[in-house]
Amino acid sequence: MARMAAFIVLLIPGLMAAAGIKFMRDTLFGILIYPFPWIWLQFVVGIAFFILGFGFFAGFLLHRDRKKGKVSTRWQKKA
Repeated sequence: MARMAAFIVLLIPGLMAAAGIKFMRDTLFGILIYPFPWIWLQFVVGIAFFILGFGFFAGFLLHRDRKKGKVSTRWQKKA
């Protein structure tokens, strides 16, 4: 059950980061998606989605690896 919960916790930010990449890609090709009135706003939202999704995913993995002691001394918490 814990693995399923962890999968769901990681799935949502993963999909968010993928949507951010799609928004940025569509902006570069000049495709405006419905909820955005301006193309520059679509790109900014895409960057925000990508950074937030990727950052959450990376932070989750770092936290998990710190708990298991699998990170180098550079990334360990200071006492």
